[in-house]
Amino acid sequence: MQNTTHCVPKGTENKRSTAEREPLLSRDGVKYVARMEDSYPVIIVGAGFAGVAAAKELGRKGIRVLLIDSNNYHQFQPLLYQVATSQIGVSAIARPLRSVFRGYKSVQVLTSKVDSVDAAERVVTTADGRALRADVLVIAVGAVPNFFNTPGAEEFAYPLYSVTDATKLGTGLTRLLDQADRNPDGSVDVVVVGGGPTGVETAGAMAENVKYVVSKYFSPELAARCKVHLVDMVPSVLNMFSTKSQSYATEHLKKVGVQLHMGVGVTEVSRDGVTLADGNSVPGQIVVWAGGLKAGHLIAGSGLTQGRGGRVDVRTDLTAPDVEGVYVIGDAANITDSTGAKLPQLGSVAQQAGKWAAKNILADHSGGGRQPFRYVDKGYMAMVGRGAAVAELGRKRIQLQGVLAFLSWLLVHLALLSGVQQKVRALFSWLNGYLLHSPAQVVVSGPIEKETTEQDPPKA
Repeated sequence: MQNTTHCVPKGTENKRSTAEREPLLSRDGVKYVARMEDSYPVIIVGAGFAGVAAAKELGRKGIRVLLIDSNNYHQFQPLLYQVATSQIGVSAIARPLRSVFRGYKSVQVLTSKVDSVDAAERVVTTADGRALRADVLVIAVGAVPNFFNTPGAEEFAYPLYSVTDATKLGTGLTRLLDQADRNPDGSVDVVVVGGGPTGVETAGAMAENVKYVVSKYFSPELAARCKVHLVDMVPSVLNMFSTKSQSYATEHLKKVGVQLHMGVGVTEVSRDGVTLADGNSVPGQIVVWAGGLKAGHLIAGSGLTQGRGGRVDVRTDLTAPDVEGVYVIGDAANITDSTGAKLPQLGSVAQQAGKWAAKNILADHSGGGRQPFRYVDKGYMAMVGRGAAVAELGRKRIQLQGVLAFLSWLLVHLALLSGVQQKVRALFSWLNGYLLHSPAQVVVSGPIEKETTEQDPPKA
């Protein structure tokens, strides 16, 4: 049984009375009894990689934590493109938060939209108007798509940052294919904007679906008429990788039929495709936006100073400047590690930052000193297609391409998935898809048009 304890940052010990600091979780025989209060030792806003990692680390030590997220599940973002392309189902990448924290008795989950965050007062206001105050506030709200003020992008493009985004994209693509199949001259063109890992993985998966799945389930003639385009203003795909990895990815994308438009930006998105900076246009009934992220409205309204991408330039110990008892982690933060290196917006950075923030919170609680964040660089990976991937591992960037990188990618992502059921479902889907070219789940629900609808919660 865990001991439930408080965690109060230095300088804030006297801001709440003894009565207000009664524990959220009290002993009743051998059980903990949870009840909602207005004040908590630690409040974490956001249940992405960073937020969940922080809550787990604190929960292991019995620190009382309130974890707030608008969804009742944790999603594995690196595989959203596979949901959109029907390679795996939603239940393989989404796990209910109460299942994740079932063994963490001091962590309470609150499913609620957060309307505002007041960093100076460490107060979180939920959609029902309730104000919740924290001794330590951890902001891990993630990010939103950055359309860079491109006309039409927000209206017509499909972002790919959430389960809802992925199911909308999968639905739209499948329904357009059904429509095209009824027309002897019908086709579906897809434009992916962004040549980073998400864009490359999405374009590769879309092209392989056209080559194998559309040909098998619809007709070879329809598959021959469908096109997948990849557009980016930088001259090469996977800009953060080595030249060798970039060349491998480029050649494989071309091999599976992806038409590359590199070195030219997108100036407008319409219902029929995109307009490029050189004046040319690329047709596409589906435009996927993988062109970058920025911090959302909660950071903008928090009172914290914003830096690049609207994110908070945190100190090396992951605390926000100019306020006490506030940590900002994940895609809401621009993070610099103990060596002075500026870290990319990666899931591995978010996970490690979440754990490190929790350790610094515990250090404050025990009277120790906070430590600057030391990131363990495990390298980069990107799936390009069936049997094809690139990997650059560790700080020395050991390079792998092809089947070995593909198998490494599968093993790493399988290990990182949350929950045994999720791992089993993903493994079965991959075996079925990569060996038999049979889609694991074809999502068809709702209209084709881009719209905002609520995502049903996943099954446990």
